[in-house]
Amino acid sequence: MEFSIFGNRKSISLVERIAQAVFTVCAFFAVLAVASITIYMILNGTPALFQVGIGDILFGTVWKPTAAEPQYGILFVILTSITGTALAILIGVPVGVLTAVFLAEVAPPKLAGVVKPAVELLAGIPSVIYGLLGILILNPLMYKLEMAVFKDSETHQFTGGANLISAVIVLAVMILPTVINISESSIRAVPAHYKAASLALGASHIQTIFKVILPAAKSGIVTAIVLGTGRAIGEAMAISLVSGSSVNLPLPFNSVRFLTTAIVAEMGYAQDMHRKVLFTIGLVLFVFIMIINVGLNRLFDKGVRKDEK
Repeated sequence: MEFSIFGNRKSISLVERIAQAVFTVCAFFAVLAVASITIYMILNGTPALFQVGIGDILFGTVWKPTAAEPQYGILFVILTSITGTALAILIGVPVGVLTAVFLAEVAPPKLAGVVKPAVELLAGIPSVIYGLLGILILNPLMYKLEMAVFKDSETHQFTGGANLISAVIVLAVMILPTVINISESSIRAVPAHYKAASLALGASHIQTIFKVILPAAKSGIVTAIVLGTGRAIGEAMAISLVSGSSVNLPLPFNSVRFLTTAIVAEMGYAQDMHRKVLFTIGLVLFVFIMIINVGLNRLFDKGVRKDEK
């Protein structure tokens, strides 16, 4: 005799059909939201490309949208976003993954109980607070370093510490909670018998971590990297406070402007073609995020296929 706390077989079948319908509707709205955003960005971001010229916008190096003869070159802005995000990922991802390994596999329970809430607290801090801390703490330090490096230079334009290095450090710190929390959850989700089998075969604890546990948790770690990259490339408020927000070549001690800060800084007063170009910058940012997501996912899929072979 079959028994279920949810009722008989007919009622269970009805619940399953309702649940399936609810899930289908939710999935449809999720796809509709992505499609709507994509269409909106294309419709509003492409007109300026044809009116000003794709080459003049994407490969121009001069940004003077309010001049008598306006110029809308965003090449330096694009390069700054690429460089700043890449450097932040290079710094933040290794630190975040190794911290996740420490919390999941190495740290004593009492110490992990202190570190984990601190990491979660970092995730809850508003981005503007990171920017303010950068202004108060990081920028003065960077200015001292800048003064030491360029003390005899007659051509360097001093930034007061608001430069690319400051922006990269702030971004690297901001992506840490995302990378640490997701990576730790993925590491803890690895079946315990993987670790037991590796240790039984004579591998050390460190060898087991890097040769068995991390490869097994690769899917979650890649997800953490993708989300961290999206956080870094999409951040605006914090880096607008510490980067100087000037359109320059992305060199370490140059005041720079990211794609996000370009939109935030000028959308409030932009009009006509200037406003259209800012939507084009948003479209470029949107395309970058899509490329990063697709690229990292394909790279991960190739890695999975190689592991299966």
